[in-house]
Amino acid sequence: MSVKEFLGQQAVNVAVGGHYTLANWFDSQGKPRTFACRTSRVSPFRMMVAVPVIGKVGDRISSYFGDFGKLEGHISDTAAGSFLLELAMTTSMREKLATKLSWLDKRQKDPAVRETRTHARIIPPNSHSTLTFADESTRSCFIIDMSASGAAVSADVQPQIGMPLAVGACVGRVVRLLPHGFAVKFVEQQNRNELERLIVRPAPLRSAGVAEPPARRAGRSAA
Repeated sequence: MSVKEFLGQQAVNVAVGGHYTLANWFDSQGKPRTFACRTSRVSPFRMMVAVPVIGKVGDRISSYFGDFGKLEGHISDTAAGSFLLELAMTTSMREKLATKLSWLDKRQKDPAVRETRTHARIIPPNSHSTLTFADESTRSCFIIDMSASGAAVSADVQPQIGMPLAVGACVGRVVRLLPHGFAVKFVEQQNRNELERLIVRPAPLRSAGVAEPPARRAGRSAA
């Protein structure tokens, strides 16, 4: 099915964070790479997923979402920064997913839950941005979440702790490696109201299988 056809079908517009692996995409040690992702529209049969590495039509995907559990399937179409995942499920699994989607749809319409931390984590509507390194090279990336003091990022590179870089227009350093990416602390605290404008600055996304430039490949640490 195409993305255009799916957008015309009945589904729930819901943002659920998770992670995924692409078939035939490995790190320098030959281990499967895992990337962060987020759903944007889900039905019991397929879902649109925003991702840092798109892959190709037909690629097998293994994913996990906190609200849905483990889901597998294949890419049936792609769009800018996302793919359409055809879900491989039994009838009972689809029924459970339909029930979960109905509950999530009701929950997201309830504004009762609010973030109360000093530097609340924000999930931007547009999750794609650009990393700029000290040598002025750039890479596309996926924003897992962000705050006035930093951002959690997933990309097809894994910088070392301490490496200086910019996420969009916000300069910082890598302070922690995450299971599906890395955390960047900004040099200066940012204005919360300006975060999306400063951070979300997309670059052209790479598809799986595109060779990584030697300069970046040499400095990459294992995932």
